[in-house]
Amino acid sequence: MTSRPAIAAAAHRLIPVIRETPVLRVGADALGIQAPPWAHLTLKLELLQHTGSFKPRGAFNHLLAARARGAAEAVPGGAGVIAASGGNHGAAVAFAARALGLAAEIFVPATTPAPKRARIESYGARLVPVGADYAAAFAASEARRAETGALSVHAYDDPEVIAGQGTVGREFEQQAPELTHILVATGGGGLLAGIAAWYAGSAQVIGVEPETCPTLHAARAAGHPVPVATSGLAADSLGARQVGAHVFPLVAAHVAALLLVPDDAIRAAQRLLWDRMRVLAEPGGATALAALLCGAFVVPEGARVGVVVCGGNTGALPE
Repeated sequence: MTSRPAIAAAAHRLIPVIRETPVLRVGADALGIQAPPWAHLTLKLELLQHTGSFKPRGAFNHLLAARARGAAEAVPGGAGVIAASGGNHGAAVAFAARALGLAAEIFVPATTPAPKRARIESYGARLVPVGADYAAAFAASEARRAETGALSVHAYDDPEVIAGQGTVGREFEQQAPELTHILVATGGGGLLAGIAAWYAGSAQVIGVEPETCPTLHAARAAGHPVPVATSGLAADSLGARQVGAHVFPLVAAHVAALLLVPDDAIRAAQRLLWDRMRVLAEPGGATALAALLCGAFVVPEGARVGVVVCGGNTGALPE
């Protein structure tokens, strides 16, 4: 499984290509959250990362590690890279590929929002809309990979991608070592698994899923990854139908709890971030904060809570 040493190595590898994103400390009362007067939150503004989400960390780590191994596909003149994505991962792979001089081909569901499609294409990748969901886009990307020999970069179920996403946790701990609880939105689980692997019990890492995308809840109930139907407000970024095989053991070992939140709470979290902080998050990016708004997470006495605001790729202000 992905380990703290693997995440530390990824952090060193990523120094030239990744932004250190800021944190924002704020009283819960300033956000209008029902919490004790002593409760303070620390927001990790990972939506200020390149391409508007945490995803470049995993994409760059995978490609740079492949280059270090001498993978033929990961050097200029090779067959390039390929990925399937709901939007944010595709933008990250396209951005990383351009930075490293590689061609990129990105498969997305036909339902991917226009702003995310435009961002992918802006980085010079070939965009291929196909199918109704991520699973269909992934199947099409795998068929294409078999034809071309391109290097595939999975959106979440890859040890190097998970280690790259885990650098969010390493960075957060350095910026806010006092935190006792970390709330993280989760879809396929790569970000949650990476952050949990970094903390490894030194703080409680808590996953937050939309009620309409209960992928990890279903896996934990079954004791193994299982397919689920996904829909709703945040499905474009958190709508993976099945948790990854590399993700699940890390979640089982290191994640303290999994919470479900309704779409109304996600929408309210988006509005709150914009109205109170002028932070414009997409639905998936606001999902972790939604757990505080709807009461799914109640701040324990003496806790110091961190919230990862993980994505900002939206074309409209929250309603």
